[in-house]
Amino acid sequence: MFDLYPALDLRHGRVVRLYQGDARQETVYEHRPLVVARRWLEAGARWLHVVDLDAAFGEGHHRDLAPALVNLAQRYQARIQWGGGVRDQATLDALLQAGVHRVMVGSMAVKQPTVLAQALDRWGAARLVVVLDAKAGQVRIAGWRQATGLSPLALARFWADRGVRWFLYTDVQRDGTLQGPDVATASRIAQETRTWVVLAGGVARLEHVLAAREAGLAGVVVGRALYEGTLDLKEALQILDTL
Repeated sequence: MFDLYPALDLRHGRVVRLYQGDARQETVYEHRPLVVARRWLEAGARWLHVVDLDAAFGEGHHRDLAPALVNLAQRYQARIQWGGGVRDQATLDALLQAGVHRVMVGSMAVKQPTVLAQALDRWGAARLVVVLDAKAGQVRIAGWRQATGLSPLALARFWADRGVRWFLYTDVQRDGTLQGPDVATASRIAQETRTWVVLAGGVARLEHVLAAREAGLAGVVVGRALYEGTLDLKEALQILDTL
């Protein structure tokens, strides 16, 4: 099992990318998220990786867009993975009830373990992803602004022991840089927890995608590389389908 996840990072109604998770270093790529979503779906994407940056930063949210994205994805037999600012049970439930297939949680995994455990019981491990956004070896939450003192591996072990089967690992310092992803750390998390780990941050070329696959990861999230053309989505998916 290996998937390539095109990223739709939403801020103020636009599709953007941040450099190293810094809201002050933003590049706007498109003002119509559904147009971008259709582009990746028509290229063959089986997933869309949606991050609601407004919700992550406490500046509003884009949850009203979820039903339209879900409906569009379903036309192409694809699925939505959604995260950013999912900090309470009501938000998580609303997204899953809207048809989002997997919801990503970060702050909840650190600050509200009881709520996340209840969500696992209600929705099952296939519908939830614990986000491991790391900077300088520490998991960061609250839109990457708050350090937790926890290593990604420690947090992953904690939740793997409690039934979580999906993790998203991002080296924030590589995110949006096109400098290559941290395959080694993601692979170690996957091996030591025996879970599915998706890697994000720094993916620039096909070789990065293939390295993640060879390392036994469950997928990669690709953002800036698709928007700036250093990776062709259709070509990459076709190559992955032959392996």
